[in-house]
Amino acid sequence: MSVDKRISPRDRDSVLQALRAGVVPRRGIQHIQVGREPEVRALLRDIERIADGGAAIRFVVGSYGSGKTFFLQLVRSIALEKGLVALTADLNPDRRLFGSGGSARSLYTELARNVATRTKPDGGAMASVVERFVNTALQEHQASGRPMRELIDERLQRLSELVMGYDFATVIERYYHGHDQGNEQLKTDAVRWLRGEFSTVTDARKALGVRAFIDDDNIYDALKLFARFTRLAGYGGALIGLDELVNLYKLPNAQSRASNYEQILRILNDALQGSAEHLGVLLGATPETISDPRRGLYSYQALQSRLAENTFAAKHGVADFGGPVVRLANLEPEDLLVLLIKLRDLSGPGVSHVTNDHIRAFLAFCNDRIGAAYFQSPRASVRAFLDLLAVAEARPDIPMSALLEGVDLTDDATSQDEALPSEEPDGSDAGGTAGLAQQTAASPSSAAQPRSSAEDDLTSFKL
Repeated sequence: MSVDKRISPRDRDSVLQALRAGVVPRRGIQHIQVGREPEVRALLRDIERIADGGAAIRFVVGSYGSGKTFFLQLVRSIALEKGLVALTADLNPDRRLFGSGGSARSLYTELARNVATRTKPDGGAMASVVERFVNTALQEHQASGRPMRELIDERLQRLSELVMGYDFATVIERYYHGHDQGNEQLKTDAVRWLRGEFSTVTDARKALGVRAFIDDDNIYDALKLFARFTRLAGYGGALIGLDELVNLYKLPNAQSRASNYEQILRILNDALQGSAEHLGVLLGATPETISDPRRGLYSYQALQSRLAENTFAAKHGVADFGGPVVRLANLEPEDLLVLLIKLRDLSGPGVSHVTNDHIRAFLAFCNDRIGAAYFQSPRASVRAFLDLLAVAEARPDIPMSALLEGVDLTDDATSQDEALPSEEPDGSDAGGTAGLAQQTAASPSSAAQPRSSAEDDLTSFKL
């Protein structure tokens, strides 16, 4: 159960520092993965489907601290090893799937900034992807003798059938011209367009001769184009990871939530119906983000029907990964024991005096303080254990029992609970009336209460 000896010092430090801070490391997570083998196998099949020309979408569901983000990063690492391009971003009120004022384009630019490949796993690989496309065309030109312009046009022709495909292909041609002529500014402008950094048609036409740019209303079309383009460049496809879906659930405006949910429905339909190619989408969500009938995805009827659980599997306790929702199973106490042993081995010889029995004593201590959450939502336990190792390394003379004495431990999942923002009143919000109707339908008792005699039809009227 010892950690892989081949881990580099950089990856080791990245893992330990990130976990001690309570965040997920971007490197080396395969060295500390434990449990959840059925979920990993299901996502591995999705990656293979993407590489074969298909599409996939998954909602990875788990409570705060249960390992959603870790799981998303693990799948990202697997996708990179399988030859896919990975794009990752966290959703927040200023980065949405649908929005005005640049909020959707902000999400696209964050995804473009975090483009990663196997050789550049830390992001910033957009230019490398385009350069690889040009180099593969150049190799074919040298092998066949066909003109480069003809090869480029033939390959990019496969993009023209998609929305904005002509402009996308034109930008790639401009990059090739810059590459061929040694024009670095033209190459830079092409990469800036692909990253969503142009904000007006005038600037895009002046720099590249195109009449479109990536804006709030076409980011998904641009992502579908980029996914197909990665295949032309020699990769297996694109895997998009969007974490913190709960921030869409927390949007106070019902119309804004509905618009973002409609965009999710569009992505879901494309993946299930085969309209997208070489594209995978992972979304990290909490259980209430999915199943809350008033504000969650289930409040959008079309999504509720598509995301509904297999009732037969739920009745008999069977994990069904055939649908788009993957509910992360809780880690078992034995899984957490293996994880902590790996972290102990990863920390080096300075904590070699911390035995497996000491780790079991620490787990018993966690169980006494926060109950079953110590392994079901293991973030707090992992952070506390790494803090304990730091003290044990500095003061090896202090017994383990003395280190644990008087220490308080809280569960991260309960500390994350917070009140949802109230609905924003908006007379022009068509989605607000629908949300109010659903709220009334969900609370029939409130509708059945008689009004006082002082109330008339006007004072009780609400949009």
